[in-house]
Amino acid sequence: MKFFNKNAKIGLTVLVGLALLYWGLNYLKGINLLTPSNRYYTEIENADGLLDAAPVTVNGFQVGQVYEIQYDYATNKITVVLSLQPKMKVPEGSTLNMVSGLMGGASFVLNLGDGPAMTPGTMIPTTDVPGLIDHVKDNVLPMVNNMLPKVDSIMSNVNGLTGNPAVAAALSRLDGITRQLQASAQQLNILMNGLNRSVPGVMNNVGGITNNLTTATGDLTDLSSTLKQLPLDSTVNTLNETLANLKALSEQLNDKNSTLGKVMNDRELYDNANHAIASLDSLLTDIKAHPKRYINIKVF
Repeated sequence: MKFFNKNAKIGLTVLVGLALLYWGLNYLKGINLLTPSNRYYTEIENADGLLDAAPVTVNGFQVGQVYEIQYDYATNKITVVLSLQPKMKVPEGSTLNMVSGLMGGASFVLNLGDGPAMTPGTMIPTTDVPGLIDHVKDNVLPMVNNMLPKVDSIMSNVNGLTGNPAVAAALSRLDGITRQLQASAQQLNILMNGLNRSVPGVMNNVGGITNNLTTATGDLTDLSSTLKQLPLDSTVNTLNETLANLKALSEQLNDKNSTLGKVMNDRELYDNANHAIASLDSLLTDIKAHPKRYINIKVF
């Protein structure tokens, strides 16, 4: 009896351990055997990337998972057992899409129909919809393959450009230009500081110039008033009369028949005047030389 009890305990312990091991393995795969669920089935042609416990989502929300993947060697069909939450009622007309993830792996997307609820154990049809990976394989990868030769050519050109001595020389000159710009910026700062210190004095000078201009403007105003008060009209009339008289005198001088014209244009009169002036000059010279001839002074 004691031996039976000992063997029974060992067997019971082994059974409990196996049960815990089975439950633990399923739990690690994401399947909780203690949680009630409804089973549905679907058939697929390719199970690439599909694993147990792969999620089943509706509008991005997980409502179940893949419970088991079965392969029928007689018909070469793959049957997937889905474990959905009891609250998830699958209406008739619903379909499944198996999509591939970006980092690998696959999952199911449940597209709900509009019919009455299906009973658990029903087969849900699967439709083929290209996933993200399929889109990448069909569209992106060919473009990348076409771009690789161009990228290789571009990299070769870049390597040749970076290894060109002219580029190194240009960079060196650019460094020198940068230093010159820094020096110019420092000189400009010094100049601006000097201007900032000189601006108050300049503004004071400008204020003085403005005051002088104001004073000059006032003087011009006074001068204008004074000129307005002068008898400019009578002065202009007098000047016009004087000019008229000068014009008449000039006409008389140019007229040979007039008295002034005869005086100015008579050559004989001009020569006689010159002889008279010459004789008078000789007489004065002789008087200076021999005054006794002309002045007789007697002393009593």
